[in-house]
Amino acid sequence: MLSISNVSFKYNKRAVLNSVSVVINSGDCLAIVGESGSGKSTLLKLAFGQMDVDAGAITWKDKPILGPKNKLVVGHDFMKYVAQEFDLMPYTSVSENIGDYLSNFYPEEKKARVNELIEVVELQGFENTKVQFLSGGQKQRVALARAIAKRPEIILLDEPFSHIDNFKKQSLRRNLFRYLKTNNIACVLATHDKDDVLSFADQMMVLHKGSVLSIESPSYMYSNPAHPLVAAFFGEYSAVEGKLYYAHQITLVENSPLKASVKDSLYRGEYYLIEADLNGDKVCFKNKNAIVENSIVSLKLNH
Repeated sequence: MLSISNVSFKYNKRAVLNSVSVVINSGDCLAIVGESGSGKSTLLKLAFGQMDVDAGAITWKDKPILGPKNKLVVGHDFMKYVAQEFDLMPYTSVSENIGDYLSNFYPEEKKARVNELIEVVELQGFENTKVQFLSGGQKQRVALARAIAKRPEIILLDEPFSHIDNFKKQSLRRNLFRYLKTNNIACVLATHDKDDVLSFADQMMVLHKGSVLSIESPSYMYSNPAHPLVAAFFGEYSAVEGKLYYAHQITLVENSPLKASVKDSLYRGEYYLIEADLNGDKVCFKNKNAIVENSIVSLKLNH
């Protein structure tokens, strides 16, 4: 397992991480979420040994993860890291990039393995295309396939689908996380996308200004958002009477003491998101139809 124990880190005397602790078991997935600048990417770099911790310790199966001060070559055979800047060979093909770390002593096995990974990241038909001619999203998929080629014990992913368009993102996400779970590969990913978390993460860690706000299962955190940052990650929310409500938890009724003035109706496909003013506070709720601006409506809170 990966153990991060009381890790702190400063950059130019500015605290980036403060006493962060978490344990990730083999085969499990930890999603790290938080606002930009909260320390997500820094934590991944520390876990990979790309930088040295200022305090605390990081271990994999009780063996220390060493940084540049103690290890000349960054990285470990059992761990792969996919950063937002792809480490690819632009003048070679997709297949050559993916198979770069695989042995040439068994060419048939290597070819089969590369083809398997090309299917995982949905790049069939691009096997012989040079990487320099790929789009950003296609390069990201090559980087993912390259990282899992030798079946690492743990993979660190920094915004792994950020360059991939919605036409491919959903199926690719399912393929990748299914592959990792089936092969018992632990995963730590930094993400801004709730769809990376809800269906695939075993744990969710929320970072806020470098400190751990909460660590729970995604389902628990979704159902019990203890902080506006958590609710905002999952979707539109409103703070009413000291409690947090998602848009689907506020419904329109014929009559109630809660009266709000409608300000806008935003079409979202299956529903309209209605923005309204409730005693000076903005509330958002879902409704099947648009509502005329400045209409006074009655609301019910459902927890």
